[in-house]
This record gives sequence, structure tokens and C-alpha cells, in this order.
Amino acid sequence: MGSLGPEAYRFADTLKEMGQHLWQILPLGPTGYGNSPYQSLSTFAGNHLLISFDLLMQAGLLSKSRLRKFPKLSDDAVNFGTAISARTRVLATVCRSFLRKASYSMLSDFEEFCVTNADWLDEYALFVSIKAAHNGRPWTEWDPELASRKPSRLRRATRELKTSIRNAKILQYLFFNQWCRLRSYCHKSNVRLIGDIPIFVAHDSADVWANRELFYVNKDRQPSVVAGVPPDYFSATGQRWGNPLYRWEVHEETGYAWWIKRMRKSFELVDIVRIDHFRGFEAYWEIPGEEPTAINGKWVKGPGDRIFYTMREALGNLPIIAEDLGVITAKVRALRDKFNFPGMQVLQFMFSPDSEEDEFSPESFPENCVCYTGTHDNDTTVGWFRGDDKTDSTRSENEKITERKAVLAHVKTDGSQIHWDLMQLALMSSANLAVIPLQDIMGLGSEARMNVPGRPSDNWRWRFRWEQLLPESRQQIRDLCKEANRIH
Repeated sequence: MGSLGPEAYRFADTLKEMGQHLWQILPLGPTGYGNSPYQSLSTFAGNHLLISFDLLMQAGLLSKSRLRKFPKLSDDAVNFGTAISARTRVLATVCRSFLRKASYSMLSDFEEFCVTNADWLDEYALFVSIKAAHNGRPWTEWDPELASRKPSRLRRATRELKTSIRNAKILQYLFFNQWCRLRSYCHKSNVRLIGDIPIFVAHDSADVWANRELFYVNKDRQPSVVAGVPPDYFSATGQRWGNPLYRWEVHEETGYAWWIKRMRKSFELVDIVRIDHFRGFEAYWEIPGEEPTAINGKWVKGPGDRIFYTMREALGNLPIIAEDLGVITAKVRALRDKFNFPGMQVLQFMFSPDSEEDEFSPESFPENCVCYTGTHDNDTTVGWFRGDDKTDSTRSENEKITERKAVLAHVKTDGSQIHWDLMQLALMSSANLAVIPLQDIMGLGSEARMNVPGRPSDNWRWRFRWEQLLPESRQQIRDLCKEANRIH
């Protein structure tokens, strides 16, 4: 399922070789429901399952013999159940011997890390420890006194789960230590990291459990209203995400302290932050908690510019990309432009029969935007063009045919190399930044798709193999970037 070790460094080297200056990633948090990075157990914590065993061995924290029984897993798709179980067992061994095997400087760094990050780390470590003691069940199903955070019961749990809490902190230290080293390495290669945070947080998370007053959660600990979007390109019934919505008036009373803390942590890890579903700051789709779909929702006013003025005052410059896809209004665009946030242009949406060609023509994109051939929510360019995935969207077969005709007319080719056609279109566009999914560089089809929005399972499983990234493809993307004057 990937790690922050030698293969990640090799990928950074490959980006440099291909003339790339940006590496966009999915959210880094510990995954929860459906193994989705957008349903994290914490918006502040890192995914400890990405900790590199190779780097642990280099640090003397893990012996190679401990990995002899590690299962052989598929090279093509992640088996989350087996992988998580196997990695968790190895990491538990590392935690048990950490205080004995770690160097003096590492132990000192660990203590400093715990103090510096106590404002989120203490709650997170307690949350995951209690969750483990309840066999992984959501916090709404815990002992009622723990679910409701009765102080005396929390103090008792902190004593009883002391070892588990310490281990959770060790894993967070190891993750952030490895991540920051990888980020520094990328910077030496002139590669900046684009991170990603979902606007909403998971109901089953340390964030909601520890800060219930900031969310619409009722006395039964269930969300009274939840997030989603109305019927769209991907679903005729809309998308019911299920995240509890924010009590924005409470956030404003606190000076948006939780959000400022969240963004500060994000900027410590990456150079640019893409905020998923940016339009929710202007207005969001509110769905009654008992509704099974997103159809019967309504638009509700968000915090607007107040939150960003407050963030800017606290944090200074805000290197944010606004994910402004979907139902976008003039007010959403005005909010985005007020703070000079670049929006997103996705080429796959440009050829829809509903699009306005003048607005979506790559030659007329605003400079202050990011152009994508597709995103993690889209099919690959090859899969989209061929129409391989029959369940990926609300497009009819006739609409797919119309799109194919439109794209071929625009790029003036026979479509046999459609992924290179669209990559060239993105790179030659007027957008300041262009981001290409790795699957497109390798010309892969729907079998390599990362996520289907609205599908609750079987996502995020695609795995990359080095032999798929051919030397000629590496050279071709470099040549395209040079032709587009994107190599500096």
C-alpha cells in the first residue's frame, strides 16, 4: 500500500528526471471507513501505515528477520485487510522496543514532538486507544461515559491505556519524522508538494469526538445534518457523504481557532494545500441526517470571506488551490478570486455537451488556475475516452459518443494516443500550473482508476509498478513540458 521509504525517494528522483516541479498527493491522514483518505480518523494525524520499514531498519528500530513472515501481496491492487493487519503487527513490535532501541537524539526528538503537538496528539492518541479497546467500533458505540467524554472516565482510561497511548504517539512521531525528511529531499530536487484536505471531517474521528460543540451532532451522538452534493455528473441521486456539518457560528465565536490550527498543520507538511469542495465555504448542501440520499437537501450559507480573512491574519500568505468543481456560482468564483486562490480546470469536463466551449477552452483558461487532464475522482483519460467504466457517471452512451467526437475535433487526431493528446492540451494551456495523473502518463485504462465517487467500497486500491513507466514516456513528458516552457 506504499510507504515513505526508498520507493518514494526514487519517485522524487523520477519527477526531477522528467522535469516536473509539482507532486500532488491525496490527504495524509489515517484512513477510516472504506480506506478513504477523505474519511480520516483525524485531520491532524498522519497515516502511520505509510511508515517505511526500510527506514526503520536503517535507524536500528526494526530487524530484517521480523519481516520474514510478511505476506506476499498483489502488485496490482491493494488488499487493505491483509496489508493493514500485517503492517500493524510489525509496527507493534517497533513500538514495544522503541524506548530501548531508539538513539538518545531520537528519544529527545520524540519527547519534543509530543510536547509541540500536544494540542492534537493527546486527544488523538487517547481516541485511537479507546477505539482499539472497543474492537475498532465508532465512538458512538463506546461505553457511554467515554463517548460523552465524562472527565473522570477519561482520566481512568488514560491511566488504563497508558501503553497504547504512548505507542500511538510513537507511530505519529515516526510518520512525521519520515515525511519531513522526504519533503526536504523533494525540495532539494526543486519539487514542491501539493497536499489535499477535505473541507469536512469524518463523523468517526478524534476531531468530532473531542470537539462536538463545533459540529451538528445531536444528543444521540448522531449528525443531525450531513454533507454531500446534489445530483451531479457522477450520481443521479447526488452524493451523501455523511460527514457532520460545521456549526459555523461557533467557529466564528472562537476566531476560527480550529481551522487555523488545521491549516497551520497542513502548511507544515506541504507547500500548497488543495481544499476539497471549496464551494462549501460559500454555500454547502445540507442533508437531513435521516435521509438515505442527497436528493432532499438544501443550500445553506457558509462562512464566506470571514474565515479566510481570519486565516490570513493568523498565518500570512495562504498558498491554497480551490477545488471549485461541480455546481459553481458567481458568488463562489468571487470568493475564490477575492483571495487570489487558483481554481481547477479538468479537461474531461470540457467536452461535455453541457459545457460552454468558450469558458472551458484550454487556450482561454485564466492564468491563475490549475489544469488537470483528470483527478483521482475521474476515470483515467484512456478509460474515459473509451467509456470502459459503465458505472462511473451519469453520462449516457450518446453523451459519451458526443464527447468523443468533440475531443477528436478539438485535438485533431485519431485518438489512438488520446492520453498524450490531452496531456499536451493541459501543458500548452494558459494555466499557470498543470497536473497530470500518473496513470495518464502510462496510458492506463479504467483498471487503474483510483476512485468512483459515491461508490462505498473497492476504491483507492490501484498500485503503481515501475515497469509501467517506460523510459520513452519519461522522455516524452519532459519534452512536452519543455515545449510548453514549463521546465525552468
